[in-house]
Formats: sequence, structure tokens, C-alpha cells
Amino acid sequence: MKKLKLFFATLIAVIFAFSGAKVMAYDITVNDGNGEYETYQIFTGTLSEDKKTLSNIKWGNGITEDGQKALQDKYGVSSAADLAEVLGASDFTAEQAKQFAKAAGQYLQNPGALTGLAAGYYLIQNKSVSANETYTNFILEVVKDVEVEPKADTPTFEKKVKDTNDTTGETTDWQDSADYDINDSVPFQLTATLPSNFTTYDHYYLEITDSLSAGLTYNSDAKVYLVNGDSKTDVTSSFTVAADGSSYVINDLRTISGATDGSQIVVEYTATLNDKAVIGSKGNPNTAKLIYSNNPNNTGNGTTKPEDITETPEDTVIVFTYKVVVNKVDQNNAALAGAGFTLYKKVNGDWKEVKAISATAATTFTFSGLDDGDYKLSETTTPDGYNSIDDVTFTVTATHDIESDNPALTSLSGDSASGELTFTANQSEGSLTTDVQNKKGAVLPSTGGKGTTLLYVLGTGLILVAGILLVTKKRVDSKTK
Repeated sequence: MKKLKLFFATLIAVIFAFSGAKVMAYDITVNDGNGEYETYQIFTGTLSEDKKTLSNIKWGNGITEDGQKALQDKYGVSSAADLAEVLGASDFTAEQAKQFAKAAGQYLQNPGALTGLAAGYYLIQNKSVSANETYTNFILEVVKDVEVEPKADTPTFEKKVKDTNDTTGETTDWQDSADYDINDSVPFQLTATLPSNFTTYDHYYLEITDSLSAGLTYNSDAKVYLVNGDSKTDVTSSFTVAADGSSYVINDLRTISGATDGSQIVVEYTATLNDKAVIGSKGNPNTAKLIYSNNPNNTGNGTTKPEDITETPEDTVIVFTYKVVVNKVDQNNAALAGAGFTLYKKVNGDWKEVKAISATAATTFTFSGLDDGDYKLSETTTPDGYNSIDDVTFTVTATHDIESDNPALTSLSGDSASGELTFTANQSEGSLTTDVQNKKGAVLPSTGGKGTTLLYVLGTGLILVAGILLVTKKRVDSKTK
């Protein structure tokens, strides 16, 4: 079954012998291949009845006259038959067969199909490939009815971000989403894993393009590394890095010592979440993709971008941020002006000021650009005639996809441990809204007010009662004498 996989094919070198047989038509079946294939007849001849040997070897029609001469000169022979003997020798290696295929591939003509072929020695290559696929290495095959199964591989690519909880100090591994406060520095990683046939390329073009949303500002601190297992080597100087961090280019990765099959090229950098950041579930998406050489048979000259390149699909990560909305109300839950607030966040055990909002005629206070963690709300100005509230602590909790092609915000909540605040969450807007209530103070009597008059009346009454009691007591005393 032919599978459309994004893989480079490795060279298949077939050990073959040459003798004579009658002419017949044969078919080639390519299993697990990429795209469409075509054939070029390098040698022609007659295949024996047991289909093991080829005789009467001559140049085929798939290679130009210039190519025939160039190959004979390269291998020091004077005919196709002599060259076939060199190729069919027991000590002729797969690597040598690969080099012969590359040399012959420069002089091809008259492409043919995979069916109805005359016996001969053929070079098979991709006629075309689909988007995001790669060309196979040249396949050399003595044609009878035969199946070929090119091994396939392709580079892989991913973009990741780390998430840090300021309150606990915990930082995640590389993942697909995170949440941060505005002005926080956000770490990103781009990783390209080279194919298993990377070393079959004479030259290898590699370009990583990266796009940050408007809510993130690149910090100009990118480093490019070559990674082989636990070994990590800084190769930034070998790459052309765009000033805005939008691209990382090398015209020939084969020039970097240590780059081999399966190596990784890793870019790490940070960006600051700025005041243009989108609040809520839409988040601040960031994408990246890999552009790379996809034809080991046509790799260009290693100094400029080659003709044969393709790219991976874009990989997306998202950075979320939220807001807390405080409505100031009185004891009747009516809007109340004249308050001022300061919001603090617990960072590594200490309270750090996030934002202070001075008292105005406003009754709603919005603290934007927050991530998860523990917070403290302090009423720094109390409306005239109202009692001040005690500081209130609460926790913002959010969850989002950590492994997804389309990471999303999955939940958002706020919780006040002591129960003073009740939050209403709007996941789409990324908001947590709560009412903070102030109650009026008691009205006490003061000099010159109605309370003073009342005291005067009460005092006069008490004096009259005392006088009456004193007179009554004197009369009683007189009668008893």
C-alpha cells in the first residue's frame, strides 16, 4: 500500500549480474513512496530466463550522450558494458552506488513510466511530490517485475512555550500554551529534528520562520543550538538571524560540524507580554514553521536557497492573560464612587504591587493582564462616610491545553479563601468580576446638633427629679422629729 508520508527515502543499492535473455516487458511497483515516480533507462540489455543476469549491455535512452561520456571518464572505462562490470563488482558499495546515481542524475532525459519497461538498469526518481513531502533519493534497479520499498523520513518541527506560576515558583516543561502577566518575559523554543537521510544531501538548506502576535515583543536574545543527545552546542554564529527574530537561516547545514542524521536544531528566545496583549480565550497565538531542502538529488550549491524546498505546516502556541474587575457598591449594592484600590500579587512568598488605581468618580476598577496565582486587594481610599474594608486575598486559577495543535483556554475561576468575594467568570473575555461592598459608619451626636438638645432636655429632667426627691426627703425628716 502506497502511503503518503513526509519522509525522505534512503538509497536502495541492488546487487546484480549481467548476461543475456529474451526481451519482455516488466513493471516496477513502488511501495510506501511519496508522490509520483518516473524512470530513466541507464543501461539496456536482455534478461535471462531466470531473471538473474543481464547481457548485451548498452547505454539506455534515459541518459544523454554527454552523460555517457562523463560517466565513462569518471570510472575510467570506454563502454557501457565495462561500466556495468565496475558497478556489478562484489566490492562496489552502497555508498558508491549512491554517488553513481547522483552523477548519472545530472544527465537524464526521456522519462518513462513504471510499467511496460524493457529489461535494463534504471534510475527511478520522483516526478512530483505533494505539499510538505520530500523527494526520495535516486533508486537504482535492474528491471524485471520488481517491487521497491524506499525507506522514508522527513524533518519534524515544533514550537513550544513554558508556563510559570509566580506564586508557587513552579515552571512547566515545554508545552503548547501558557498564561502570563503583562510585562512578564515569556520563554519560547523552536525545534527542528533532521531526517535520517540528512547525510545523503550534499548541501542542506534550513530556515525557521517565526511569528509573534502583536501582544509579544521579541527581546533580541535568541540562541541557536545543535543538539545531539545530551550534547548542546551554540551555533548561532552560523545562522543569519533576523533583527526581529522572525527567521533563522543557514544555506548549508552540512557545513556545521556534528550535524548528522537525527540531529536537532533548537532555537530558544524570550518575548515580553506587552500592553497590546489580547485578554481572554482568543489569547495571543504564535506560529512557526520549517523550510528545508526536500530533494537529495538536487541540493543546489550550498550558497543560496535551492530550487527544491518545501515546508512543514505551521505549529501554534498560545499565551493567555486575564483581568479582574472590581465593582464598588454600598450596603444596598448601589454603585459607590470615591474608592481607590491597589492590587498585589504573591511572588515567591512576598506581596508585589501589580497596579494602584486612585480614587475618582469611577465605580468600576479593572486590573488587566494577569495570570494565575494568589492576589491581595487593598482599599487604599475609602469613600467618605463609609467604613474601610480589610484587605482581601483571592486566587486566580486557569487551565489550558498543554498538548494540542489548537491549544485553547479550558477554564477560568476566582476564589476568595475567606469568602469575602464572589467572582463571576467570563471565559471568553478572560474576566473575573466581583462586588466590593462598603457600609456607612454610625452617626454620633456632636456639639450644636440635635443630639445636644436631647441631652439638655434629659439633663434638665434629671435635675427636676432630683430636686423633688430632695424636698420630699426633707419633709419626711421633719415629721419624724
